[in-house]
Amino acid sequence: MHYYDGTFGGMHLIWWFIWLAFIIWIFFIPTDIPYQRTKEEKPLDILKNRFAKGEISKEEYEKSKKLLNSGN
Repeated sequence: MHYYDGTFGGMHLIWWFIWLAFIIWIFFIPTDIPYQRTKEEKPLDILKNRFAKGEISKEEYEKSKKLLNSGN
């Protein structure tokens, strides 16, 4: 390290660490941001969505829900 007139002149070394940290951060961050992950839907959630959209009737919904809750 070099000293000029009693002051630290190696500020360039700190910038190397900053750039290195920035480059590492770019290449090693997760590909998906945790808060933007799509929630993995469970079968019951899919069933609820289909019923809400009107794709299945109430009877089909109740029958499927009972089947899913029984674990078969």
